[in-house]
Formats: sequence, structure tokens, C-alpha cells
Amino acid sequence: MAASAKKRLLLTYAYLIVYILLSSGQIFFNKWVLSDSKFNFPYPVGLTLLHMVFSTVLCFLVVRVFEWVKLKEGMTYDIYISSVLPIGATFALTLWLGNTSYLYISVSFAQMLKAIMPVAVFLLGASFGLEELSMKMMGTMTIISAGVSIASYGEVNFNWIGVVYMMGGVVGEAFRLIFIELLLKRKGLKLDPIIMMYYVSPCSALCLFVPWLILEKPKMDAAVQWHFDPVIMTLNALCTFALNVSVFLVISHTSALTIRVAGVIKDWVVVLVSVYLFADAKLTVINIFGYVIAIFGVYLYNAQKLNEAAVTSASNSTQESQGLLGVSNTTQHKYKST
Repeated sequence: MAASAKKRLLLTYAYLIVYILLSSGQIFFNKWVLSDSKFNFPYPVGLTLLHMVFSTVLCFLVVRVFEWVKLKEGMTYDIYISSVLPIGATFALTLWLGNTSYLYISVSFAQMLKAIMPVAVFLLGASFGLEELSMKMMGTMTIISAGVSIASYGEVNFNWIGVVYMMGGVVGEAFRLIFIELLLKRKGLKLDPIIMMYYVSPCSALCLFVPWLILEKPKMDAAVQWHFDPVIMTLNALCTFALNVSVFLVISHTSALTIRVAGVIKDWVVVLVSVYLFADAKLTVINIFGYVIAIFGVYLYNAQKLNEAAVTSASNSTQESQGLLGVSNTTQHKYKST
């Protein structure tokens, strides 16, 4: 029994390490591919479109051909149009804007800006009635915002265009998470990440095809030089798919909160390693100080969400127990009357 528990624990740690390595590596990989001084494929929409097409094909093989992951009942045409399509559109927007930001700002600074994500999710959730406004949560949001602001003030290679693109990506991701909660979970449809990508990838690819056709294809046709290596690009797309699978493995063996905590560790790895990999990534004392404040705010946010989940779970358990007791008492009374 002890050996089995130890094996499960080691397997969980292995999944976490794989997730952190894949997530960090994919960020560096995308930056390298997009950089005109490195691989020289400066077309973020095209790169993201390639990822979604590749994901569509692989998910089809996994789900339909090899049937390694089973489709669950409940998906209808109406749900697909009203729910999956908006999620696919916001996912495409998130990847597009996030990848585009790497053309203008450093990887380390982009990760610092991503720390503002809980603020965007909370504010949008509150506007949709999914989050309850409280002084404690507002204080946490203030800490995160202040930390990101200080980190931005200390950025050496500050670029407003890159900041706007990254903030757009953050807002897009916040909308995607809200839509998943609002449009799918409230309809009783729970999808694991593989099935989610099976449904979402074609929508995202379709949403990306139009801007690629209008914005980037003319530039690619007119450009004198740009690099496209089928082996490298396929490997890049495969890494993206593997990252999604690793997220599924971590969540299935731990929890969504665990992967958020692992995400914080991953962000630190990316920030520190990027300084040694890219010439445009420079850390200042103000950078680090602001990021520490922001990460502390993210820690408080995760802790508060964990407490809320624990209270909700305890409340549900109490209600179920009371319900069972009520049935038992009624049954006993019935027998006595008889």
C-alpha cells in the first residue's frame, strides 16, 4: 500500500515537472521561431493557425481514429454554436495576441504582465455575476496590480505596442475562462482538455484563418526572406499539443489549483532563464521587486479560491447529510406508524 502511494506521488511529481518543462520550453520555442534574428518566421497569426490545424488533426486521430479518449454525450449543435464557438474565438484571440507580443517585448517582461491574469478573470467574473465583490478580494487585486505596475516601471525595453498585445491576450484568456464557466459548466457539460481541444481547435483555426488571410498572407507574399522549415514547425506544433496533454495529466492526477501553483513556478523559471537565452531580456531590481509583489498577490488569490472551494464543498456535504438524515427520520416514522 505504501509502495503504491509512493509510486503515485512520484508519478504526480513527474507530470508536474513535464508540464513546467513543456510550458517553459514552448514559450522559448515560440519566441525563437518568431524572432527575425533567430529562426525568422515573424508571423504570429500564421504560427498560431498552424498550431490549431495541427491540434485539430491530432485530436481527430486520438478521438475518432484510435479512440484513446472517448466522446461524452451532451454536446449538441446549439451548444456548439452558442458556447464552443465563442470559446474557440477567444482562445484564438489569446494565442494570436500573446504570440504577437513577443515581437515587441522580452519573454521575461511578458511573463510579468501575465501575472495580472487573476485581476482580469476576477473583474470579468464579477461583471457576469460569477464572482462576489469583497474587500478582501479587492485588496488582493490591488496587490497584484501594484506589483505588475512596479515591474513595468522597472522594465528597460518597455514597448507600449507589446504591452497592449499582451494585455489583449490576457483579457482574451479571461473571457475564455469565463465563457467555459458560463456557457459550458452551467449547462452541465464537463469536458476534459483533450475533448475540449477536439471541439475548440477547428473553431480557433477558422477564426484565425481570416485575419491570417487579410493581415499576414500579403506580407508573406511580399517578403523577400522568411524561413519555414517543415520539421521545425511540425515539432513546434507538436510541443504545443504535448503541452495541452500535460495539462490534462496534471489536472487529472491533482487539481486545477495545483496546476495554477505550478504555473507560478513555471513563470519564475521562464523569467530567470530568458535572461540567459535572449539579449532583449534584462532584469532590474525594480523588475524583480514588482514581480515578487505580484506573485505574492497571486498566492493570496489562489489561497482565497482554495478556501472558497473548501467552504462550498463542506456546505454541499452538510446539505447532503441533512437530506439523508431527513429521509431516514421519515422512514423511521413511517415504520412506527405502521
